[in-house]
Amino acid sequence: MLESYILKKRQQKDILLMTHIVMGYPDFEASYKIVKQMVEAGVDLMELQIPFSEPMADGPVILHANQKAIEGGSTVLKCFEFAQKVAKDFSIPFLFMSYANILYKYGMEQFADKMAAINLKGAIVPDLPPEEGKNYITAMEKNRLAPIYIFSPETSENRMSYLSTHGAGFIYCLARKGVTGKATSFSNELTTYLERCRQATTLPLAVGFGVKDKADVDFLKGKADIAVIGSQTIRVVEAKGPDAAGDFIRSLF
Repeated sequence: MLESYILKKRQQKDILLMTHIVMGYPDFEASYKIVKQMVEAGVDLMELQIPFSEPMADGPVILHANQKAIEGGSTVLKCFEFAQKVAKDFSIPFLFMSYANILYKYGMEQFADKMAAINLKGAIVPDLPPEEGKNYITAMEKNRLAPIYIFSPETSENRMSYLSTHGAGFIYCLARKGVTGKATSFSNELTTYLERCRQATTLPLAVGFGVKDKADVDFLKGKADIAVIGSQTIRVVEAKGPDAAGDFIRSLF
């Protein structure tokens, strides 16, 4: 189970690191190289995003990567094949990140069955709340997979508790409202918000949206269990190429 893995890892480290790639960006060969470098640099778990034409939770950096991946021929089938390969080749847990339309089109039960068959551990689907995702939750539970739910600074305590009862693995805490890739203020306000998150759930907390360097990761130690790096990795790869991914990850420790 994903939660057990996280709790065991947390006994060894002050904070875990989760990264994010868009499968097929810049291409699948480069995507594999990026995954390999990040795992070898010490990443603890990773989101694999299935490209989608309207990724509403994502800012311009990840939106651009989604568009380019689709233009380059990235499909759901190719993403499953890629995910199967990396899950086989590397020992860390991999999660899917995508949007509800893809799961609906594929079939909720079939999607979860396939995830389990290729040894993925969970999924983040930002636009599928529990009220609209009963079939999804049932399919994930049947396959012992973690449906990851999201808290934001505007989520009420009652809503946090409700989401927590349907989630597994960990809770993804948005460091601010809005989309990925924008600046985040790592301040007392964020600390207070994460204290609210901690009180609302017994699940581990992952924090993303704006985590970009070692100072941000260090700030989250003692406040969260997982720091999530997404857009910044893509920026580094775009500026310096896939071979820069490993050094960037090592700079965060």
